[in-house]
Amino acid sequence: MSLSNYKGYSLRNRIFVGFLIVCLLSTIGSAVLSYVVLRDNAMTQSKVDKQSKSEALMSSLDYALSHTEVFEKDLPEVLGNKIYEIADINKHDIIVYNLKGDYLLSNKDPKLITQKHMPTDILDKLRKDGLQYDKTEYDPKLKADVTSSYMVLKNNMLSNIGYVYFPLYHNEDVYLQVFNRYLGLIILINILILLVGVWISWVTSNNLTKKITRFSSIINSINLFDDNIRPIRYYQNDELNGLVKAYNKLISEIQDQREKLRYKASEEAWREMAKQVAHEVKNPLTPMKLTIQNFERRFDPEDPEVKNKVKKMSKVIVEQIDLISEVASAFSEFAKLPQRNDVIFDVVEETKSVANVFGANNIYIHSNKDVINVNMDKIYLTRILTNLISNSIQAQDSSRPMLINVDIENIHKKLRISVEDNGFGIPNEKLMKIFEPNFTTKSSGMGLGLTMVRKMIEDYGGEISVKSEVGKGTVFTIMLPTNM
Repeated sequence: MSLSNYKGYSLRNRIFVGFLIVCLLSTIGSAVLSYVVLRDNAMTQSKVDKQSKSEALMSSLDYALSHTEVFEKDLPEVLGNKIYEIADINKHDIIVYNLKGDYLLSNKDPKLITQKHMPTDILDKLRKDGLQYDKTEYDPKLKADVTSSYMVLKNNMLSNIGYVYFPLYHNEDVYLQVFNRYLGLIILINILILLVGVWISWVTSNNLTKKITRFSSIINSINLFDDNIRPIRYYQNDELNGLVKAYNKLISEIQDQREKLRYKASEEAWREMAKQVAHEVKNPLTPMKLTIQNFERRFDPEDPEVKNKVKKMSKVIVEQIDLISEVASAFSEFAKLPQRNDVIFDVVEETKSVANVFGANNIYIHSNKDVINVNMDKIYLTRILTNLISNSIQAQDSSRPMLINVDIENIHKKLRISVEDNGFGIPNEKLMKIFEPNFTTKSSGMGLGLTMVRKMIEDYGGEISVKSEVGKGTVFTIMLPTNM
């Protein structure tokens, strides 16, 4: 059953909807936050402007009273003419009251002054609490807010000599117009971000499900006798990378077992064994397929454990692939070398391709030339390198990080390849037997890998040697003619 049968409930659609919800919530959240911040800034700026005007007016009055010591009775004389100048400069009406709250003077005609005495409650608060009292009311005639500011007037000896009242007319719409203009731009940007997010989420979800469907199809189509089986090239370091590594390992094992099976002389025995291998290899594919389908049905993109679930799915599939690999390894004694098909190719590039199959970051390749061409069977060289690198990985010492160096040299129409590791090393008593059939230092395997490597090298008139030191590592060195 393919992912296409789950339209409306597919993993792709769920991931897409999840991304879409995240984008919507992000856009709405940023718009609301911008609204709140900009509106608060507008209101704050309005208050700052009012305070600045109040301070400017009081500074002018304080300056006018600072030249001599002025008392309450002197206010009409000292401010009588200057109050008009101060009011004109600051563009505000000014009313001065004495300490009892009675009207003294103003820049306006006294007949126009409706409030001849300060409200008792305001007078009490100024006497008790401090220097200023503000009261804001809406004036329907002016269609604006009016802030009535009452402030204590002091002389140059900082003694209270009266009270000053002046109305501040301000229209919040002026600040809100700026706020609305910025808010419109933010909404426009958020809409663009939302559209880009929708596109990215669709592409991401589509690519992810395509990869899973492709891997499932490839795994399900594994055939032991298919000569065109190729490893998956996948270089992203994510959860699917483990699945790809396991599959590539399986392909390498299957190809190895397929070649070994050709050693069997009897055609009938070959048919029977091939049927058994095919049957055992395909058995684990059903739980692998069911695992992917079950993951798809239950996938929730908003689940905080989604990464762990993907890792668990990959682990299950890898375990099934390892099971297939173990089954394939049981038939390693039936392999045989393929027919030679010599072609000209670049050894450096092919070696890098083989190293990429293992997916290890600590396999380093060095060469004395960028391109080294040889004329030989590419499968032979791939089998040789795969076997040697695989042995180096399996010889890893857990007490230190694995390190594998592959050196390639072109020396006078000779190809020299050395594979060096820092693993456990091989004891001297076993070192002379490692190329013998059925000899192995590992707990599993048939011991034919290095025997076949030597046979393939000798088929081309080459030679292989090994040096090893227990606790330090092993170096395999290959010498082959380039045939160029």
